[in-house]
Amino acid sequence: MHAKAPAAWGKLLKMGNKEAPQETWEAIETASRGELAALQLERLRRSLAHACRNVAPVRRKFERAGAHPDDLKSLPDLAKFPFTTKQDLREAYPFGLFAVPREKIVRLHASSGTTGKPTVVGYTQADLDMWANVMARSIFAAGGRPGDLLHNTYGYGLFTGGLGFHYGAERLGCSVIPMSGGQTEKQVQLITDFQPKIICCTPSYLLTLADGFAEQGIDPATTSLKLALAGGEPCTREMRAAIEARLNLDVVECYGLSEIIGPGVAMECLETKDGLTIWEDHFYPEIIDPATGEVLPDGEFGELVITSLTKEALPMIRYRTRDLTRLLPGTARTMRRLDKLAGRSDDMLIIRGVNVFPSQIEELILKSPALAPHYVIEVTRPQHLDEIEVQVEMQAEAAGEDVRRQAAAELQHQIKSYIGISARVRVVPTASIERSVGKARRVVDKRSK
Repeated sequence: MHAKAPAAWGKLLKMGNKEAPQETWEAIETASRGELAALQLERLRRSLAHACRNVAPVRRKFERAGAHPDDLKSLPDLAKFPFTTKQDLREAYPFGLFAVPREKIVRLHASSGTTGKPTVVGYTQADLDMWANVMARSIFAAGGRPGDLLHNTYGYGLFTGGLGFHYGAERLGCSVIPMSGGQTEKQVQLITDFQPKIICCTPSYLLTLADGFAEQGIDPATTSLKLALAGGEPCTREMRAAIEARLNLDVVECYGLSEIIGPGVAMECLETKDGLTIWEDHFYPEIIDPATGEVLPDGEFGELVITSLTKEALPMIRYRTRDLTRLLPGTARTMRRLDKLAGRSDDMLIIRGVNVFPSQIEELILKSPALAPHYVIEVTRPQHLDEIEVQVEMQAEAAGEDVRRQAAAELQHQIKSYIGISARVRVVPTASIERSVGKARRVVDKRSK
């Protein structure tokens, strides 16, 4: 049975009441903004004190900033406290930011470490219970229900995705197929044989699966799948529309990052599909100017910063996610929403002084009926000037050299017109770009550092 919510919010809504259909997993999801703010302030004070008391690097940062947990009198006072960055986790590798003794850690996860030392995150049993509960809440908000068969393609192991969705689905009462990543042919077979309703994977892998069905002579639009819980990488509105049309299902986005908890920080609600509801009773959001660190008002675009409110092992104080978005009022829930992520500040390419996000180019690709949503952006610097080449596949049904040349010319023109940079466009044959089994690699940067 799932853990109870705080007493102030009453009992959790009961599952399986057919006479009065449930709209939320927990009553806190519809608490008033005033009630929610009071809970946030109480938990924020506790989290700041816990981190300051038990994590020496955090305490030193507080002292250098002249900040103390007692200084938090209201929620805006959080701006007095210093940020935490991924570099802080790397410098404290492996366990230097843990706020509990190592022997109280019951699980460790870690990032891949492709750009340096891996970032290590730890969980107490209470942390795992909280994580399972916010994931159950997320899957429910996305349209999952007890008894649903859920096919999980997220990787199991040090990556948080697989186990995060797994334990959340079990907490909700779903039947889980723990497939993990890769083996597309086997994925297609199991989906065909087991008939799951829900699939959990990255947006790009949904396209790979659609190709896998087609290769086996199965129309991707005729499978049992009705819901795709997609996360782990950006998904433009155009990409979602293309996936939904091809697979005949609803794509509902999930957001999370291992430093905060893993998946389950925020989730779209199926009834609105209008942005990610952030679970503010556990994760307090701010939007800052990424250049100055100044807190911006709701509605303005900037970098998302998150403070954990209930974590024991690894409390995160003002963690800079590098994700660019804005905070919007709640709709399906009273908790605020994250707008569609515009990209990451550290994914942004600067090409001859112009800021370019891969998602901008993806939007233009998806407007062309002749082009498939499989692409790579290659960045080079010949003769000291940055250049980019967009390699993109033809749609299988598009044929002919004239169609290829016209599609390349149109995309090149649109990139120049809408983004403001000159780019080479090379339209390549269908299935010539490497398929993703997890996060798609969209940029190949060949510039010498």
